[in-house]
Amino acid sequence: MILLKDIAPAAENNIETKFILLDKGRVIVEGQHKTCLALVADETASVHFQLWGDECDAFEAGDMIDLTNGIFSKQRNNLVLRAGKRGKIMKIGEFTMSFVETPNMSEIHWVPDPTNSKKYIQGHVISTHSRLFPPIP
Repeated sequence: MILLKDIAPAAENNIETKFILLDKGRVIVEGQHKTCLALVADETASVHFQLWGDECDAFEAGDMIDLTNGIFSKQRNNLVLRAGKRGKIMKIGEFTMSFVETPNMSEIHWVPDPTNSKKYIQGHVISTHSRLFPPIP
């Protein structure tokens, strides 16, 4: 189980983590594909999470979610955590998880690791919170 503060972008990941869904953006339908961007968090960080198809309707704010075989990568120029084709998300509870909104791992500029070309490291912070989902008062 990995904490959100410890995820890093990669072409292939096997991220296993748990988080709470804080907010969902509007559903976007393009052809037969439906997507929805969400803000999720655990006790260490937050991140943008991409929901696909029926997932857009299946999860709501306050849901605790378990992600298996997830991936953290660029999707349409946004850095998002997602289940991908091999991953799986499952609701495991509601409203009973401590969380923080900062740092937002999607709002960090990542640069190639000089010691390993297949990895990325944090370059600098673009924004301390999500620019897509304003902080919860």
